[in-house]
Amino acid sequence: MPSVNDILGIIMGGGQGSRLYPLTKLRAKPAVPIAGKYRLIDIPISNCINAGIHRIAVLTQFNSVSLHRHISQTYQFDSFSRGWVQILAAEQTPESMDWYQGTADAVRKQIFEIKATNAKYTLILAGDHLYRMDYDELAKYHWDMGADITVAMQPVHRDDASRFGLLKTAKNGQITDFAEKPKEKSVLEKFITREDPDHPYLGSMGIYMFNTEVLIDLLSNFQDADFGGELIPRAIKSHEVFGYHFNGYWEDIGTIRSFYETNLSLTQEDPPYKFNSPTDPIYSRPRYLPSSVINGSKIDNVLLADGCHIHRSDIKDSVIGLRSHICENVTIRSSIIMGADYFDTQKRFIANRSVAIGIGEGSHIEGAIIDKNARIGPNVIIKPFPRGTEIDTDEWSVRDGIIVVPKSTVLPEGTKIGPEFFKSEKK
Repeated sequence: MPSVNDILGIIMGGGQGSRLYPLTKLRAKPAVPIAGKYRLIDIPISNCINAGIHRIAVLTQFNSVSLHRHISQTYQFDSFSRGWVQILAAEQTPESMDWYQGTADAVRKQIFEIKATNAKYTLILAGDHLYRMDYDELAKYHWDMGADITVAMQPVHRDDASRFGLLKTAKNGQITDFAEKPKEKSVLEKFITREDPDHPYLGSMGIYMFNTEVLIDLLSNFQDADFGGELIPRAIKSHEVFGYHFNGYWEDIGTIRSFYETNLSLTQEDPPYKFNSPTDPIYSRPRYLPSSVINGSKIDNVLLADGCHIHRSDIKDSVIGLRSHICENVTIRSSIIMGADYFDTQKRFIANRSVAIGIGEGSHIEGAIIDKNARIGPNVIIKPFPRGTEIDTDEWSVRDGIIVVPKSTVLPEGTKIGPEFFKSEKK
């Protein structure tokens, strides 16, 4: 009988991550922090571990140092386990001098490593999605259907259809047609397969389970660069390709707007996604930080991580990350404060123009993402721009109206960022 022990999990580490810039200025997309204390890569790795898939490879290429460090410090199986999480970094070889050219090409360049595992099945996953899926249920469906390839899919809203690979299936679940991110109205109408007027499409989640022999055969005989755009549409013409319905929460963290809104949704009283599952936890690096200290502050709908110091401030609808230091009389609204990788020292304080790490006294932060190790001086004002606004400066950026202060940025005392201040500066 097939078993999850026969499955190799492969997680795509992503390319340049330009849509998440400047959060990806110094890190790979799966290494971007989420929910105060996790990183995006923790989601697919945890889903694999919870399903009993203990052989996991992460394919990396761009800005991958922090991702490598996080994985090596977090996912260590004991010596009596056959499990491992390993990095398969892009490399130049005598056979190929190119870097990864796409998802399928990345896997192709690691065929030798895949063969070495002797895994009968290969599960391809993205490293930048937020969801909780029982991969063992997906695998059972794959085996029951006698599939060569299984594509996880879910209903897609009419307005989001052009962002997804759209599918058509027969009554038995076999995929009969596939179009990657179609823009033409005639193609979109062709893929309306559901009676739900708001969610009339079925979209690919970028999760693929292959019989490993089929995967190797396709990658060896064709030079397709991507799974969704090329390899899957080709395979449905010659192989048994089935669609697995998934109706749970799933979010593609592909843009600054989706990242921002997804994080803030976690602060709700009844969030759409819960990290505190008693049966399927999300794992991350154990940091052994002290408990957070909150003095005389008002906090409402806040996701608060470990090791924080908050002094007489007013925080609402926000995520406060690890080691965040928030001084007196600070107001934070609808913002993500990612925190810090370390506690501040006098030496670092002096070296950074005597601006302390964290949020300075009397500051007002609204509609912003403050990346790790940022130093926001006293009386700084940050207010959001209208949706659709795109701005880049040396010290901050605006993406779809959301202000992003990059990692380790120093904003001196009295800095003002917002539409009214920016206009006056331009004049």
